[in-house]
Amino acid sequence: MWRILAVSPTRGTDEVGPMTGSAGDERKPSGPPPALLTGTVAEALRAADGSAGGVYLCSGTPGLLRLAVLSGLPGPLFRPWWRVHVDRPYPVAEAHRTCAPVVLANATEVMRRYPQFAAGLPFQFGSLYVPVTAGGRSFGVLTVLRPAVADAAEVLAGQERLAAVADALGAALLRLGADGGAVTWDDEPLCVRPPAAGPPPGRVGRFSWDPETDAVSVDEHAHVLLGLPGGEFPGTLDALVRAVDATDALRLPGLFHQTARGRPPPLPVRLRTVEGGLRLLELWDATGAERPADAHDAPRPVAGVLLDPGPGALADGAADLLPEGVFCLDRMGFVVYANPRAGQLLGVPRDLLVGRSLWDSVPWLSQPTCEEHLRGVMLAPAPAYFDVRRPATADRPAQARPYEGDWLRVSLYPGADLVTCSAVPAHRVPDDTAPEPADTGAPVPVVAASTGPSYRPIVLAIALTEAVTARQVSAVVMQELLPAFGGRRLAIYLLQERHLYLAWESGFPEGFLAPFEGVGLDARLPGVETLTTGRPLFFDSMQQLGAAYPGMELDADEGARAFLPLIASGRPVGSCILGFDRSRSFGSEERTVLTALAGLIAHAMEKAQRYDTEAALARGLQQALLPRRLSQHTGVETAGRYLPGTEGMDVGGDWYDVVEAGDGLALVIGDVQGHGVQAAATMGQLRSAVRAFALSDRPPEEVLGGTNRLLIDLDPGQFASCCYVRLDPATGLARAARAGHLPPLLRHPDGRTDVVELPGGVVLGVDPRAHYPVTELRLEPGAILALYTDGLVERPGHDIDEGITALRRAFAEAGGQAERARTRADGPAQAPAAGAGAAAAGGDGTPGRALGAVADRLTALARQTADRPDDIALLLATRRDGRKDHPWRA
Repeated sequence: MWRILAVSPTRGTDEVGPMTGSAGDERKPSGPPPALLTGTVAEALRAADGSAGGVYLCSGTPGLLRLAVLSGLPGPLFRPWWRVHVDRPYPVAEAHRTCAPVVLANATEVMRRYPQFAAGLPFQFGSLYVPVTAGGRSFGVLTVLRPAVADAAEVLAGQERLAAVADALGAALLRLGADGGAVTWDDEPLCVRPPAAGPPPGRVGRFSWDPETDAVSVDEHAHVLLGLPGGEFPGTLDALVRAVDATDALRLPGLFHQTARGRPPPLPVRLRTVEGGLRLLELWDATGAERPADAHDAPRPVAGVLLDPGPGALADGAADLLPEGVFCLDRMGFVVYANPRAGQLLGVPRDLLVGRSLWDSVPWLSQPTCEEHLRGVMLAPAPAYFDVRRPATADRPAQARPYEGDWLRVSLYPGADLVTCSAVPAHRVPDDTAPEPADTGAPVPVVAASTGPSYRPIVLAIALTEAVTARQVSAVVMQELLPAFGGRRLAIYLLQERHLYLAWESGFPEGFLAPFEGVGLDARLPGVETLTTGRPLFFDSMQQLGAAYPGMELDADEGARAFLPLIASGRPVGSCILGFDRSRSFGSEERTVLTALAGLIAHAMEKAQRYDTEAALARGLQQALLPRRLSQHTGVETAGRYLPGTEGMDVGGDWYDVVEAGDGLALVIGDVQGHGVQAAATMGQLRSAVRAFALSDRPPEEVLGGTNRLLIDLDPGQFASCCYVRLDPATGLARAARAGHLPPLLRHPDGRTDVVELPGGVVLGVDPRAHYPVTELRLEPGAILALYTDGLVERPGHDIDEGITALRRAFAEAGGQAERARTRADGPAQAPAAGAGAAAAGGDGTPGRALGAVADRLTALARQTADRPDDIALLLATRRDGRKDHPWRA
């Protein structure tokens, strides 16, 4: 029975058992139950009509998603996408960040929205990415790859069904986490077979025959397979024989009697039914007892099975006779059929070819070009063709003359469940410029699957265009280059004054690189010599590295290393070290690509170093223009904060100031239009002008009017907003005017917050005759007045009023926390260390710690945001009430 069922072991199956990236040994992952994940992915493929898919889950490493299940694709071919950083411009990362689905109808839309992702997988397919969320938490992303369509509207129904599957998984993971189970994934993905696209395997019917009584019993499947008429089966061997073709009927009784005497047919027997259908028959002794070959005892009962092999058996038999090599791969990359000629051309016996993955049975096909074409046919329905050169073997040595077997032309034809491949001699002349070493019988080093060589520079170049600082460039190299080549370690050193200093490292043992910090260019180290000589150094194993540099400490006993010089426009920039966990062979094409990528990294790093230097100078200038300490008054406490923007090199023009104005204080905040050194310089001029007017205790309308005319005279094309408040500390009377600036916020002692509506005038620098009306208000003891710039309340895609409302709520809460801190205080505060962009003053000259804490809470979210398009200024002020332990002293 089992011989028949093994004729086509994987054709049409929908197995979902766990497999490694290249074989079928089981593992025990430490994340959520595999049955939950694999079952969800299978359901997702059916819901969205997908051919392949998987689920990404959060890992133990913050900001990193790991592929937990991959269905319908060979794991090793897609290793570069096993890990995805959540800040990368990829669809799965965006779905996770935004908690919103991403639908990509075709390759054109992928290229438009995610060019880096498209450069790595430039094939015509569609895809859906749905976040897995529950209870306000994002667990990962469910992904389905499917045929391309013209419009995303065509997959909306599938998207809705997929969202329901993702919601069910999210709810299950939420329950699992509540019960203390693991909901993260830190292992390699489980590679599983997808649900079969075609009909199920051939039907099997069973029967038995008792030679003593001539009674035959058949099950319902055998009844149908034999084409027997409805009603009762006569139950005799003769009736069974009449159900098959006349030609086969002549030999069928003899086969039954031989089996009853202990001589069953060694192979399945082909039969035709009366209707002409092909069936496979296998017979055996029903008792299962062994008997001597010369036994003459009574005949024993016979059991058997009848199988409908479908059209595959005939097709396999026909393909066995073809002159070209033909073999078939399932969607996991396993060879499920190969004709004799394929075994000859691939140099592998057919019995060692079938049932194994292609890269395990034919290692020399694990070339980047072959892998790229295999990825293409697994994702898109278009055929692919390529030429590949076979390695020389002992029975077919390499020769310096044309040899028809050296090159093979391979054609790939994708189907729903299988990829049919053909191989024929290509009749190409060998390339004498790149001779191949003969096969010595040594094991082939393991080489991790990677993205196609021709696309790697494109992917990295696109990613590097978005990197500005040296740290961003290093992060791009770690996130793009390491996965593309299967690397696990990275170190980037930059040259400064003829010494190399570590700029970025990842994956090396803690403290291992410390002794190499600041090494000179005369040190005999591979990272130094690759830069001084300008030649990349490749070591296929750690033994090679140790032999080349005896005495140098190694970070591992097993692995491979690549040392790349970073040289831009002939100028040395530094060196890049790539580390691999296993020994590997660096091919000529791979060495060329890595060297080219090192050039891209060098140019990006050189540009980033210039940016870092210029940005540091510009921000130093801006910090110098901001007040280091705020003017003090016995009746008023103030606190100021400034945060620069994080986008681009240009600095902003926001500023704040506190100036003595007669017997009172002037509270000032402003924002110069634009960014850059010009904006910072204008900010410095305006701050000086406002300060001069304030020191002479001019009314608010005159301060803004004079500053407005001065700005028009200095730079007619420059604009600025400003808010000026003149506060009398004794009475709390405040006279305020604003020029196109956002209205202040006022927190009352009872915790209520209001927007102080000031009529205001136009921004400074527009109209020399502009008028700035003055509004009077009173600041009660314990109340806090907040002046701020738009960077604190503006959010892309949201109205600015929403940001002001959110700031009001945060202001009320932050003030309440400071009030509670005040009540717990035991004595006067100690002055905290002054930091860049922070200033505070207490009534007795000591910085107000609690008021500063309010400022810190209001800017906390902005400090934690890496994407801050504008700079931020904040100024807080409160009155003392004459007590020593006043409301905003901790």
